[in-house]
Amino acid sequence: MNTHEAIVARILQLCKERKITPNGLSNIAAVPQATIKSILNGESQNPGAVTIKKLCDGFEITLGEFFSTPEFDTLEQEIK
Repeated sequence: MNTHEAIVARILQLCKERKITPNGLSNIAAVPQATIKSILNGESQNPGAVTIKKLCDGFEITLGEFFSTPEFDTLEQEIK
């Protein structure tokens, strides 16, 4: 799993836990639907920290809580 895949998995997990759709997340996080769609579809491989922070605000969690999962803890360094 790479960083982008871990971010997508985490967003989807949090949506499922809170019983909201990505479009619903767009409304509560004040992030355009197109931005969330591009992240989930892999068009945006590197969503910015500000976008992730807005999503966290929508989920009512901290950035630390967003990234505090086994998937992020075990990511390999990506060298490009």
